[in-house]
Amino acid sequence: MLAETICSAVSAAGLGIAAVTAWRKRFLAATRIAAYSLVPIALVLTGIVDWVAGIAFKPSVWLGFGLLAVAWLLFATTRAIERRSGGTRKERRAAARAAQGEAVAPAASAPSLGAGLPESQARPKAKPRQQSAAPGEDFSDIEAILKKHGI
Repeated sequence: MLAETICSAVSAAGLGIAAVTAWRKRFLAATRIAAYSLVPIALVLTGIVDWVAGIAFKPSVWLGFGLLAVAWLLFATTRAIERRSGGTRKERRAAARAAQGEAVAPAASAPSLGAGLPESQARPKAKPRQQSAAPGEDFSDIEAILKKHGI
């Protein structure tokens, strides 16, 4: 009963302010104020005010809100621990796959033999080649391609 009276008084005061604003030739602002002032009386007429008042004074409702807060706190705590311990599930799955120690990469056609060795030990150094081509032939671009592919 008290909530309905307060909402009616707020709506009446808002409509009065809208009338004064319209009298000052500020029609857009007056229309906006009138729209806001009709909201409290509309909430009373739809029954939402009674529903909210009924919820606000029941202990079981506040117990429910407390349980929601505890659930949210547990969720936030587990997310924080997950972030500290090793990232997301996708990162942990990738680390587990890497730990299995596959000798061949999924898209490779041959085993990668020198995977864990330093670069100086993985590839033996080639001896310098003798130039056997004729002086007019230039194979530098072909050699660059072969070096790029490790041949």
